[in-house]
Amino acid sequence: MFRKLFVLLMAVLVLTACNPVKVDMTPTAQPTLASITLTDGLGRTVSLPAPAQRVVSLAPSNTEILFAVGAGAQVVGRDMFSDYPAEAASVQDIGGSMGEYNLEAIVALQPDLVLAGGINPPELVASLEGLGLTVYFLPNPATLEEMYANLETVGALTGRGSEAAALVESLTARVAAVDAVILPLSYRPTVYYEIDATNPASPYTYGPGTFGDLLIQRAGGFNIGSQLEGQWATISLEKLVADNPSIVLLGDAAWGETPEKFAARPGMDALDAVKNGQVYPFDDNLVSRPGPRLVDGLEALAKLLHPGLFK
Repeated sequence: MFRKLFVLLMAVLVLTACNPVKVDMTPTAQPTLASITLTDGLGRTVSLPAPAQRVVSLAPSNTEILFAVGAGAQVVGRDMFSDYPAEAASVQDIGGSMGEYNLEAIVALQPDLVLAGGINPPELVASLEGLGLTVYFLPNPATLEEMYANLETVGALTGRGSEAAALVESLTARVAAVDAVILPLSYRPTVYYEIDATNPASPYTYGPGTFGDLLIQRAGGFNIGSQLEGQWATISLEKLVADNPSIVLLGDAAWGETPEKFAARPGMDALDAVKNGQVYPFDDNLVSRPGPRLVDGLEALAKLLHPGLFK
């Protein structure tokens, strides 16, 4: 049960790669001292007298963004699930299990900015504001382009605007390179992406409106979950067998699921994916965390779905 709750919590969205995101821990320049006023994802006006130098991140995706734009040295606190990049492990853990954060620890860190994300309810933002903290709510993006905008926003909040702009330019070029190969294709393999099979008779998959769905489609596949209702939908074994995917991706590999275990489930030996040995473990963080590694996920998916077209 905990596994399912954790996966669903981390997967809130309404998406090893060819060129992984590079994280620079060393600031390339001192942030410029200028006041900042932005409107956040809750429609609130948030003002800083200068770029934030002490940031607490409440979401793994936010932590990844902060490090990716060069603001890693400015992060003084992070949620317990922030495990990327490796350097994040040295930052103080402020909780977050089941949505419970150590508010006293956050206050003690004296942050000049708390960066909340889509997994955080507005009530938490209000509680932190009530403690005298400045909180910016970074909304969940629905597209890669909206993700790029989030990178630029975090760059502005931390005085890393030039680094964020360079990162967006690089990510945009990488996505364009995938698009150039995929768009002319007429063949799109059918894909079943598994999020959680705690109940193997009714596993979870990415439905329409998720980055899992968006990235599979953009990588040149047809996501059978796109036909289901709900963003994180359950699929029956009967429908899975009827849809007969040619490729199966195990996003729950981190929880111990393997191609062998999948093939051993009742009825799965009838799938083309199993017959042809096309059941693959996949790092779900690359499609469930709305940060720059979504582009890593797109590249990894494209290589799996069309291996002959990508080196």
